[in-house]
Amino acid sequence: MYRNCIKRILDFILSLCGLIVLSPIFLILCIWIKLDSKGPILFKQKRVGKNKKYFNIYKFRTMYTDTPKDMPTHMLSNPDQYITKAGHFLRKTSLDELPQIINILKGEMAVIGPRPALWNQDDLIAERDKYHANDIRPGLTGWAQINGRDELEIDVKARLDGEYVERISFLFDLKCFLGTITSVLKSDGVVEGGTGELHKRDGEA
Repeated sequence: MYRNCIKRILDFILSLCGLIVLSPIFLILCIWIKLDSKGPILFKQKRVGKNKKYFNIYKFRTMYTDTPKDMPTHMLSNPDQYITKAGHFLRKTSLDELPQIINILKGEMAVIGPRPALWNQDDLIAERDKYHANDIRPGLTGWAQINGRDELEIDVKARLDGEYVERISFLFDLKCFLGTITSVLKSDGVVEGGTGELHKRDGEA
């Protein structure tokens, strides 16, 4: 009942309220992004949604317009050179993700779920297939996000996404939501070029 109906209703209500309450912050960030560098305020990118159907995810633009397209940040040789001044702050605080409230309203995403993979991240998509993590709506945040975020290697991230699929419930979603607030405040797991960084650091220790 929760997985098939109530979760979507709650997502719609929460995203609608969030859009209204956060509208002043949206306005301030839009002005800052526009003044900081040339280019559009919003950044659109093709992502993998429920049942591996594509959709365009929305983010506040954090990079210069000459950044290579459709390439995960961790695959850039020097990500910092492409990130704007405003972008560094937006990424560190996760405020760049706020426009995804629109994706939630449209039914393309959920508040809680696996983070949507890029259309060309075949390794992550294939790994998630093992755990049926591509069968549900991707989320603004999720179980993997509070357990390592950018630092997780692909197989670990997919396994955590699969664990979320098995444990979907209101209480587990609430746990992920509250855990996300803590992670954002601490900036846990935010590493530019960070896939596998946790494992690398452990190996260097």
